[in-house]
Formats: sequence, C-alpha cells, structure tokens
Amino acid sequence: MNTRRVVLLLGSTQTLAWASSYYLPAIVAAPMARDLGLSVTTVFLAFSVSLVLAAMVGPATGRFIDRHGGRPVLMGTNLLFAAGLAALGHAQGPVSLFGAFALVGVAMGAGLYDAAFAGLVWLYGRASRNPITGITLLAGFASTVGWPLTAWMSEQWGWRGACQGWAALHLVLGLPLNAWLPRRQAAAGPHGAADASERQAPEAVAATQPVAVAEAPAAPWGPLVLLAFVFATTRFVTTGIGAHLPGLMMAAGASLAAAVAVGTLVGPAQVGGRLLEFGLLRRWHPLLSARLAAAGPPLGMGALLAFGLPVAAPFALLHGAGNGIITIAKGTLPLALFGAQGYGRRQGWLSLPAQALQAFAPWLFGLALERSAQTLMAMSCVISAAGWVALMALRLPGSATGATAAPR
Repeated sequence: MNTRRVVLLLGSTQTLAWASSYYLPAIVAAPMARDLGLSVTTVFLAFSVSLVLAAMVGPATGRFIDRHGGRPVLMGTNLLFAAGLAALGHAQGPVSLFGAFALVGVAMGAGLYDAAFAGLVWLYGRASRNPITGITLLAGFASTVGWPLTAWMSEQWGWRGACQGWAALHLVLGLPLNAWLPRRQAAAGPHGAADASERQAPEAVAATQPVAVAEAPAAPWGPLVLLAFVFATTRFVTTGIGAHLPGLMMAAGASLAAAVAVGTLVGPAQVGGRLLEFGLLRRWHPLLSARLAAAGPPLGMGALLAFGLPVAAPFALLHGAGNGIITIAKGTLPLALFGAQGYGRRQGWLSLPAQALQAFAPWLFGLALERSAQTLMAMSCVISAAGWVALMALRLPGSATGATAAPR
C-alpha cells in the first residue's frame, strides 16, 4: 500500500481517537458533573484513572505491535473506544462513570500516537520519520475539530448524546479506516518502491523485517532516563493545558468566546510546527529540532505570566507549535537514538512515566487554577523549562562517552 494512503488512514483515525478521548473532558466535564451530582474534580479524577490505565497497557501494546503490527491493535481500540464512550453516555453515578472512563483509558493506551508510531516503524523501519510527521500533521487538528464538534453535539443532544455520537463515529468511520491498513510489513521504501540503495543496504533491509522483541539491542541508561523525563514533563504540561486552557483564559479575564478563540489557535499552530518539521527541520537531527521546539511552551507561558491576555495569542501559537514538533520527536527521537529493533516495546517503557504522570495533570492543574491563574502559569513554565534542560543534556549519537548499557 502506498505510504501516503497509510498516512491518510492513520492521520484520520488518530484525529478521531484524540478528539473523542483526550480532548473530551474539557467540554463535557462540567455538564456531566452537574447531571450526575458530582464535582468537576471527581470527573477529572475519573479521567486521571483512565490515563493511569493507559500507561499500564502501553508496554504490552508495544511488544504486541513489534511482533504483529498495528492494524489488529488499532482496530480493537475502535471497539474499546466505542464501548467506553457508549458506557460514558449511560453513566448514572460515580461507579459507572469510573468504569466507563476505565474502558476509554485502555483504548487510549493502545490506540493513540505511541501505537500508531510503533505500527509505522513495524512497516517502514528507520524510514518512518516522514510517515510519523505526516500522521501528526493530520491529527494536529484534533483539538480544533474535537472541541467545536463536541460542543455542537452537546448543544444538540446533550453531553450524553455527544458521547454516543463519538462512539458511533468509531464504529462507522474509525474501524473501517483502520481495517484498510496493511496486513504485513512493507518490503519497500516509505513511498511504496524500494530504491537500489535500499535493496543493497543490509541495514535498510533489516529495518523492514520482523524483529523479535528479545533481539532488541541494549540502550544506554543515561539517554533513556533523560528521554523518559522529557516525555514525562512535556506530556504532563500538554495534558494539563489541554484540559484547562479555556478555563485558564477565563480566569485570566477573557470572555468565553475569547477563551475558545485562543484555544482554537493551538491546533493550527501544532500543524504549523509539524509543517516546519516536515520542511526545514527534516534536515536536522531530531534531537536538534526537539530542543528548538521544547523552548516554545516555557517561553509562551512565561510571556503570558508576565504580560497577561495581550499575549494570549502568541502564547497559544508558541505552545501549539512547540508541542506539535515535540509530538513528532516522541516518535522519531527514540528511533534515531536507539534504532528500529524493539521499537514498540521500548516506546512503551519510555512513555510509561509520561502517561502515569499525565494522569495527575488535569487534577493538579485544576487545583492550581483554583488558587489562581498565575499559579498554574508558573507551574507550567517551570516544568516545561525542566524538560528543555533535559533535552539540552542529551547528546547526539557518538558524542556521549562512558554510557552504561541498560539491560534488555
């Protein structure tokens, strides 16, 4: 199958998956809490539990994809998403609410970017950087599409109808699209035809062959720990801001319309950052582009903290563009540093701290916002800056010395 078709399929299904899960609570949490007689904090706690479960299933999902590819996993997550969202739409109290979010969490752990990236590496090996960028370009509009569509469905059918609507979309749209993904690994290059150099290069051929998890080479502990820390800090901040960006803007003095307008800038900015990665930055090592991108969120949040609402739009653009490129780096940087063998399993473990930590982000950012908008801004700025410092401590392959190999 042509790589562009694979990118279009995965980009579309990833947009659906993110819009119907990660970006859902920002719109439905308040009316959901009101109808169920719960606090908004309790709803976000249920969402946090779903993120913990997502972290737990990540390593096993990656190991399965290393052996069998992403198609069966992603098709299964469409069914899980549909079941979880349908159950969420029928929730009657805290028990059913937490149970429904648990199903959504398992689907998130096996059906978002990490699984899609691992599926692409299973297909294309080291030639996966451009396909990874491609699907993130498309899925970068998940918030831009998801928030307004969820709001529209909620206005038309209530929050329960919105959940049911997303569940139906997973069955009638997501499942068929994922079913069209390739059943076996590509024997060609990323554009559907191997060139002569790829046919002659053993490492290029090996990159597209099935790789047993046990054959994955050892990786140095230092870069692994630093990279896991970078993923954890960036995902923590992104999750917290994603859950509370409209509320943060209103707490800073913006109207609801203005807050939503600022929020809608994030998606296009993410896509703009990914276009930059696909164009100019593709000539750079992923570590260098990641360092540049990681500077955006702390600079943007620092400006918002210092100058307030007049710089809300530049904040959203810097935050979105930086996050857009970092999302690509989460897929391409481990591939560049450690290789394609055992990628899915390694990606699962690298993402485990990030997914576990992000589970607390909506709750902790909510507590900070209850105290003041400035508290949330300062917390976000410091944590984002720490991730950038960790990226600066990483070294390009071959430049580090004395690294100790980690066990497989």
